[in-house]
Amino acid sequence: MIASASLTARLSSLVPASSASSEGGFHPPSIDDFFPPAFALLGSPFEVNRVMMVRIIMTVVLVLVFGIGAARARIVPGRFQNALEMILDFVRTNIAEEILGPVHGRRFAPILTTIFLGVFFLNISGIIPGLQIASTGVVGMPLVFAVVAYAAFVYAGVRAHGPLRFVQGSLIPTGVPVFLYPLIIPIELLSTFVLRPLTLTIRLMANMISGHLLLVLCFVATNALFFYASAEFKAIGVVTLAAGLAFVLFEAFVAALQAYIFALLTAVYIDSSVHMH
Repeated sequence: MIASASLTARLSSLVPASSASSEGGFHPPSIDDFFPPAFALLGSPFEVNRVMMVRIIMTVVLVLVFGIGAARARIVPGRFQNALEMILDFVRTNIAEEILGPVHGRRFAPILTTIFLGVFFLNISGIIPGLQIASTGVVGMPLVFAVVAYAAFVYAGVRAHGPLRFVQGSLIPTGVPVFLYPLIIPIELLSTFVLRPLTLTIRLMANMISGHLLLVLCFVATNALFFYASAEFKAIGVVTLAAGLAFVLFEAFVAALQAYIFALLTAVYIDSSVHMH
């Protein structure tokens, strides 16, 4: 108990006497980072806060990047065009056609590419200086992508089988005995038509929130250790700085991975509706 009290007292020296002081010190990150106050169009349904501004900026950047690439497209591609074509080919080959096959893969490649690029660009803003927040960390945008994925899943099934057969095939797997229908139908209804969009939404949002909080924690701790901690603790700031830089690289990987997983699961859901059980 004495050792624990001593350690607590030593760690408290990292923070100024007034933890709420505006002079500086350690101010831990919180979920409030994703709910900043609005600064434009106040009082209207279109209020703009920092998260919405980041969404607008990254959407404009995405449109400009591929708009310029399309406008400057040549038969013999340059480096920029080549990079864009590699991204498009990656989604078409490794997600769309790999899961759905050549025919359905080509049909749904545009929407899968849009989902992949949209999620990635809104994710990667979390490590861009000046933006420094992933706008997919707020439920609205992940939910929009999930609804688009869900709509594609339903559209593909209805187009392939008709509405009645699609619903029947989604709720009653082939070979299930009739006496199990009262048990299987509610389970399939919940897992297929309710949990799928929810899990897509929560998975993306939770990963972006946790990544942001880890990054902020590392760099805020580094600032507190370098400028406000007692001398014996300043060296720990090197460790937190190194961890922060490592997490920047890791967060870039997570941004791409979550975009890939979201597009991949969308393709899997579309495939399940096209071919059913």
